[in-house]
Amino acid sequence: MAGAMDPLDLLKDFIRRYGRPGDPEGPVRFVHEVLGVETDPWQEATLREYGSGGRRISISACHGPGKTAMASWIVIHHLVTRYPQKTVATAPSSAQLNDALFAEVLKWLRCLPAPIQGLFNAKSDRIELKARPEQSFFAARTARPEKPEALQGVHSENVLLIADEASGVPEAIFESAAGSMSGHSACTILLSNPTRTSGFFFDTHNKLKDMWYTVVVDHSMSSRVSDDFVEDIARRYGQDSDAFRIRCLGLFPRTDTNTIIPFEFVEEARRLPRPEGVRQQPIWGVDIARYGDDASTIVARTEMSLVPEVMDLWTKRDTMYSVGKVKKLWDDTPPEERPTAIVIDAVGLGAGVFDRLREHGLPVVDLNVGRTALREDQYTNLRTELWFKARAWLQTGTRAMPGDGPLMERLQQELVSVQYGYDSRGREKAETKDEMKKRKLPSPNLADAFIMTFAEEAATTIHGSDRVGPGVTLGFTDEIPYQQTRTLA
Repeated sequence: MAGAMDPLDLLKDFIRRYGRPGDPEGPVRFVHEVLGVETDPWQEATLREYGSGGRRISISACHGPGKTAMASWIVIHHLVTRYPQKTVATAPSSAQLNDALFAEVLKWLRCLPAPIQGLFNAKSDRIELKARPEQSFFAARTARPEKPEALQGVHSENVLLIADEASGVPEAIFESAAGSMSGHSACTILLSNPTRTSGFFFDTHNKLKDMWYTVVVDHSMSSRVSDDFVEDIARRYGQDSDAFRIRCLGLFPRTDTNTIIPFEFVEEARRLPRPEGVRQQPIWGVDIARYGDDASTIVARTEMSLVPEVMDLWTKRDTMYSVGKVKKLWDDTPPEERPTAIVIDAVGLGAGVFDRLREHGLPVVDLNVGRTALREDQYTNLRTELWFKARAWLQTGTRAMPGDGPLMERLQQELVSVQYGYDSRGREKAETKDEMKKRKLPSPNLADAFIMTFAEEAATTIHGSDRVGPGVTLGFTDEIPYQQTRTLA
């Protein structure tokens, strides 16, 4: 078009107004005037720190205040106003990286004037300056423990490194990034919900705090967090819970020594996607309600992941309804996805469900969680032992609990609510459902079904899958010699 400004001249004007080195107001003006965003005060303060040449920025935030959007604004600003430059972002999973940060960067890239947009080429995981693709780019690289080079070897006159959901990024990633972070014009930005009380991100807000510009964002600091969300978390978990601290206050969880499963373990598992290309038959755990206020539940799990499609609960129904519920779920499941065993706590009402499902030919396993634990010198009963096996499964940081919705929220709430104490012999003891009710907490029915899946896993390690069949009652062990196994029914 006649009279149109040359894109390079327009870019020079952008740099003069928005990208002068050491100008704290440049990025703020850029976001307001070019991207058309009304920022929150904490976002403006962070943009100024970046604009003034800040080298280390760590943001611990509640859910939904716009931390990923703000990081994407900084990425765009760096792309447009710095040359040569290299910007690299990472996150614990490809879903978090591509669906969150990279998608946000593409969204705001489209807000630039068309001539400046035209200077860049957007690919599936990379945005390049067309004229100099190797000297100016933004790249997205998933953080994996087995490939710690995500932030390694990034060298340029201007370097920007971003770790989204940094609390879950493996330590090896940050260790390998040390060289990339050493340049005079290198800026590192960490963003995360504060789910873990250990690791590099935690350290930046604690023992390394004097070296980092830190921001803690609670719900009151952001116009983007709704009051309904805050009230919902407060009602579900309580305002003194770790869930409220992490999701609403942007604070790290307390190190609550008498909670069996820390909130951070479940929160990290929920962020992981179900492993691709791994077909594993699940184990089903079934907990049959014993009281009018309780719910009967079913939960499924493979070695690596929860199976959210199978999870369900029902209340105020008789045993034949429960039988029909499990039988229909079995019939509707493709044969290759059916469980190797259905573990039922067959004490009380569960006995009738077990007997009828056995008659139907389903691979039910009779379990009594009230019996003595195999490691009876450490645990008071089998239920406690199973709870600690569930803890160990989650603690690896590699097991996934995908899915959303009320049932997943309820399962998480139950898993992080059960506490433990000690008996007179110094053995660990998980609190009972009655003890939880005295604390005005609901019965952990979904969580109890979940932990029962760990009894079958341990038993088949000893006996072999060929012993899992209709009506088989299995022993339970945990790396204990065969002669120490015992029958649980």
